[in-house]
Amino acid sequence: MTLRGAERLRAELKKLKSEDRPNVIKAIAEARAHGDLSENAEYHAAREQQSFIEGRINDIENRLSNSEVIDVTKLAASGRVVFGSTIELEDQDGGGKVRYQLVGDDEANIKEGLLSVSSPIARALIGKSEGDVVDVTVPGGIRSYEIISVRYV
Repeated sequence: MTLRGAERLRAELKKLKSEDRPNVIKAIAEARAHGDLSENAEYHAAREQQSFIEGRINDIENRLSNSEVIDVTKLAASGRVVFGSTIELEDQDGGGKVRYQLVGDDEANIKEGLLSVSSPIARALIGKSEGDVVDVTVPGGIRSYEIISVRYV
């Protein structure tokens, strides 16, 4: 996982523990004060929310403890495409340019230009260098991309 991805997860974990968890505990206490719990929709909704929050906390803690965090700025890959690198590509078929950063599956968000390292495009790019032309099999067929630049930011 990239350093930025780890920081996002830590921020979410902090919010869940310091804001969301206390709020749901307060909501459960208020719902209990209303009486009969068997027919109390507020109580059941709050308990369900608490279960979701606790599950998410456990999930984030497990991801952070079991992942290796890579500082992309300290990579010495000498122009090769590796995990964490930011790549600018030119579509040889359509002429458009795109920029992606190769990240872990949990961090991937194509709208933000964060491409999963296990995606077909990323797998085709790994190990290539600036100036290389790469053929990628995508659902619409085969696309050719030229690697314009590789950066480690």
